[in-house]
Amino acid sequence: MTTVSFRPRDGCVLGTVADSTAVQVSTTVDLATSAAPGLASARPSRRQAWLESVADALDAHRDELTRLADLETALGRTRLTGELARTAAQLRFYGRVAAEGGYLGAAIDHRTDATPRLVRINRPLGPVAVFGAGNFPFAFGMLGNDTASALAAGCPVVAKAHPAHVVTCARLAEIAEQALREAGAPPGTFGMVVGFDAGVELVGRPGVKAVGFTGSQAGGLAVWRLANERDEVIPVFAEMGTVNPVVMTPLAAASRAAEWASGFVDSFTLGDGQFCTKPGLMLAPAGHRVPRTVADALHRAGHGATMLTRGIADAVAAGLDQLRAAGAEPVGIVPGTGSGWSADTAVLAAPIDALQPGSRLLEECFGPVALVVEYDGRPELDAALARLQGSLTGTVLTGGPQDPDTAHLVATLAERVGRVTVDEWPTGVAWTWAQHHGGPWPATSAPSSTSVGAGALGRFVRPVTFQSVPDQDLPAPARAAVAVANPWAIPRRIDGVLTIP
Repeated sequence: MTTVSFRPRDGCVLGTVADSTAVQVSTTVDLATSAAPGLASARPSRRQAWLESVADALDAHRDELTRLADLETALGRTRLTGELARTAAQLRFYGRVAAEGGYLGAAIDHRTDATPRLVRINRPLGPVAVFGAGNFPFAFGMLGNDTASALAAGCPVVAKAHPAHVVTCARLAEIAEQALREAGAPPGTFGMVVGFDAGVELVGRPGVKAVGFTGSQAGGLAVWRLANERDEVIPVFAEMGTVNPVVMTPLAAASRAAEWASGFVDSFTLGDGQFCTKPGLMLAPAGHRVPRTVADALHRAGHGATMLTRGIADAVAAGLDQLRAAGAEPVGIVPGTGSGWSADTAVLAAPIDALQPGSRLLEECFGPVALVVEYDGRPELDAALARLQGSLTGTVLTGGPQDPDTAHLVATLAERVGRVTVDEWPTGVAWTWAQHHGGPWPATSAPSSTSVGAGALGRFVRPVTFQSVPDQDLPAPARAAVAVANPWAIPRRIDGVLTIP
């Protein structure tokens, strides 16, 4: 069996990659399992050096990788060059987070008359299976946030190649494996498998201790179910598709409707609508013709879309039919090119009472499609927001700093999403210390976790407390009284007091 790669612009075959057999999956996981103790015991600064080496290798292969990825995704050399640079920067960032050491959560409570000596430290879970995204072949792909944060946390990674860009994945894996080998990382630190069946086999292998997934709800839930059917259930950190609501306040509609309509179009068509943070639903006050204003902005933009795969292009067409059947009506459509994996770009409108639990209107249509719904007053708006599924992001568009509705809407959306933005579009995710890229179910399978930012390392460790264990027998970062105390030089809380080396 092979996975076939196509060129989205014309639908022609680019190449093929052989699918991994069950034996090959088992061998790859076994290598990762053998590498796990070495990664867990390596100083975070050592892991940082390994990640730096992979980042340097990506920089060195920039032209080759962006050319190949553009053929396979049609995302454009300019965007892909920026994305590859971001991926290298992410790898370096997660290395710095590891070296800082705060993710280990080290705490030491000395013995008292009433309590024993307790030492708590986060320990790496072990090999992590990573299912990268189709829409970001670099930043959320084979060597993206999941892989970088897992390696930084001390976990080997086995990544499944994405069928939308399997040739690019294979080349990325070769580059990463060579860079890690030359940097002195243990064999098995990173590996790749190919094919649908290989992905199923990978989740079921006993050596795999966690899964990172970025993609659709259907795919994420399928992986989540597989992991929960194992004899040893393992955590799945799935970031899945969401509708990402936008709310325009009455003051914003009265004073800035055209501005916000144009921004909405730019945001939901960015990357041909293939962003997990794409705003797919706008709630706007009635009486301001906002649906028509958005449609006019769409026609001015004249956006023609080419999707990553034939499946996504077909799903856009099917999604438009489903939205119509659920009560939405098109108010603006820009036809696709008709060649390759093209798709129509569309804005639809629907009555607010159609936003009911279970309605297709409350689900993501992955691609350049958005829905505008008008509300009449705060009670009607609040009732509609309460019916929305959990999302990754929520946006408030205001009439300015003194808008009286801003605080209420920020608080309301915070109950439904993982990140709230005000007067800025949510498309795109910064990799920083304060970032949270997650959200309530079904935006993610683990709402308290983030797949982007410093907090991403916390997914791949678990706390262990050591009671009355002699200091020399503790894990290195937890030691306090041996000849070299705190050998990793990490922050630790000692008897409740945070100490910074």
